[in-house]
Amino acid sequence: MTINWDSKVLKSINESIHNCENLKINYDNIEVVADWLAFEEFSFPKNNARNNNPENFIRTTMLINTLNFAFTNFDNSIKYEIERDGLVYSDSEAMFTQIHEAIESGINLLNGEVQANLNLKDLQNIFKGNIEMPMLQERVEILNEVGSKLVDDYDGDWLNFINNGQKKLYSDGEGLIERLTKEFPRFDDSSIYKGKNVHFYKLAQLAFWGIHGELSSSGYFDIEDISSMSAFADYIVPVALKVMKIVEYNKELDEYINSGKLIDRDSEEEIEIRLASLFATAKLTESINERRPENKKIIIPQLDYRLWKSYHATHHPHHLTYTIMY
Repeated sequence: MTINWDSKVLKSINESIHNCENLKINYDNIEVVADWLAFEEFSFPKNNARNNNPENFIRTTMLINTLNFAFTNFDNSIKYEIERDGLVYSDSEAMFTQIHEAIESGINLLNGEVQANLNLKDLQNIFKGNIEMPMLQERVEILNEVGSKLVDDYDGDWLNFINNGQKKLYSDGEGLIERLTKEFPRFDDSSIYKGKNVHFYKLAQLAFWGIHGELSSSGYFDIEDISSMSAFADYIVPVALKVMKIVEYNKELDEYINSGKLIDRDSEEEIEIRLASLFATAKLTESINERRPENKKIIIPQLDYRLWKSYHATHHPHHLTYTIMY
């Protein structure tokens, strides 16, 4: 499957990556990593073990990605964790588990009216872990805003939003990502970098990837232009790319990350870390596919999932940015 470099995210990334000053891409190491990574199995995420209803899976996935950001304490770099039956769940996996538990306990978190009326105490009761989940007040405000929009325009139901258009990411302003980022500002993940608007759309893309990955095999939800999707510019994939020596930071940026200092949202350093993640994963996907037969070619989100799954609980330091976008 050919990567669509003309899609909104990848086109904006490709136009800006060569202006980076705080890091560089090691193209030789992309080929070195592709030489061995190409022969691994690449899976789709499977999150539906607790839910056999595809409509509720869609609702749950949209809820999860409304809240899927900031799981590391900004003061001491401790990650949010919970323990269940002797297993430790970290960051977003912990949140997934607790959202399902809350729904199973009778809290109708999938309903927009419920989301619109949640308060801080409600979320504190739902999310109890080794530390208080970071940015909990921001999560309350986001849920209230999104829930109110759902109530006003979609009868409180994400499914009505999904079914109100095509199953395409981009379609002359009417695609899923285009509509989501326009109608729900919390998903409009963009930055201005050296005078150009760079689009990341981390949570918007991740939501539809989760739904596509789970439901496409059944034909219930199959995104037509899935090759237009990039990786998801977060905290974890940059660590994987750094460990693999595909992305190399300058000394000052490296010291900032290793010491746990905050890197400002929309600073050149933060934007460049995210630019490099999306560009390098696209290039690595291309190199991997050059080494695989036609029926084994992968798409970028599969590589992203492979890297995230391996590194999301690592002790290797990642950059810290106070943001609701990832």
